[in-house]
Amino acid sequence: MSVANQMEIFKRGLVDFIGEDELVKKLKSGKKLNVKLGLDPTSPDLHLGHTVILQKLKQFQDAGHQVILIVGDFTAKVGDPSGRNETRPVLTDKEIKQNAKTYADQVFKILDKKKTKLVFNSSWLGKLDAVDMIRLASQYTVARMLERDDFKKRFAANKAISIHEFLYPLLQGRDSVEINADVELGGTDQLFNLLVGRELQGDAGQDRQSVLTMPLLIGTDGEKKMSKSYGNAIGISESPKEQFGKIMSSSDEMMWTYYELLSDKTLVEIKKMKAEVSDGSLHPKKVKENLGKEIVARFHGENDADKACEEFNAVFSAGMNPEEMQVLQANPKTPLYKIIVDNNVLKSGGEFRRLLTQGAVKLDDVKIADANMLLHPGTYVLKVGKKIFLKVEIS
Repeated sequence: MSVANQMEIFKRGLVDFIGEDELVKKLKSGKKLNVKLGLDPTSPDLHLGHTVILQKLKQFQDAGHQVILIVGDFTAKVGDPSGRNETRPVLTDKEIKQNAKTYADQVFKILDKKKTKLVFNSSWLGKLDAVDMIRLASQYTVARMLERDDFKKRFAANKAISIHEFLYPLLQGRDSVEINADVELGGTDQLFNLLVGRELQGDAGQDRQSVLTMPLLIGTDGEKKMSKSYGNAIGISESPKEQFGKIMSSSDEMMWTYYELLSDKTLVEIKKMKAEVSDGSLHPKKVKENLGKEIVARFHGENDADKACEEFNAVFSAGMNPEEMQVLQANPKTPLYKIIVDNNVLKSGGEFRRLLTQGAVKLDDVKIADANMLLHPGTYVLKVGKKIFLKVEIS
């Protein structure tokens, strides 16, 4: 693959690209790059937000470069302060070990296991003694640390910042030195940490790594970054039905973001689909179905993807076509219970909440539990109880 073609692929979807000229120079020399991604096993499961960077990592892998996946079993004990407005809780060794195993199992649903070097940073960070830690801490100043946005905000708000949190970016940077990374990938919230790695490599006499950041994937709520703690995540270990249903419930606007960051479709193919949707020759629902099937097939296989699509569409054909359903129209600021009550579907919000607690309400074939749920612009199928099918249009 030519350098120009590689760079075109590597730059897709990026937010930050630090050291682009340095990377081009290495590629022209024919060097096989060491491409680093660090993952702290802070929760048992990965979601599609994690796969944005894993997909980018696979692009480097497919271009013939060495992917080095660092499981941060040591740094997880410190806790990454990135994007946090308070100190992270400290995980136990047992939790870290269990999470690390599930991470390793899940990442190889995307990466080629035979072409991936999997390492644990406890193998070198765990050997640092007190003197080593002091030397590492001496390489950065408190003033520089407080330039970091999340630290700056917490300091201004008089919220606690523990001393050990200052060590985190230094430890992550030390990982880059240990493996002599040429490239490090991360989300936009990792930019500070990744740049620390560049500096520590320079201090160690190494070539500085290029830094590539990807946007944080917005969750199914259309507002916050995808996270299990926010309840807006699509887990890669979820059932085909759940994955497909959640993708189908995303807004049309969010669908295009998911295509660019998650799909294997080229930018040319995505642009063509957008044009066809715009001129009416291609229905947005079909485009979203194709995305859902692609994602489900990636983690469960094509047969399960086809089945999930068929089961989802069975909702539309449950004795009626979408055009035959009662159509409810509302704006994005109207809570779901109010849409139901104002249209006389049910007598009260209390009745709707009772059905929710019984698991008898589904939005695009996915059970929901929040009566105050706000829907983003788009068209949804809402099943209330066993017999009520509604077409909800939000604009």
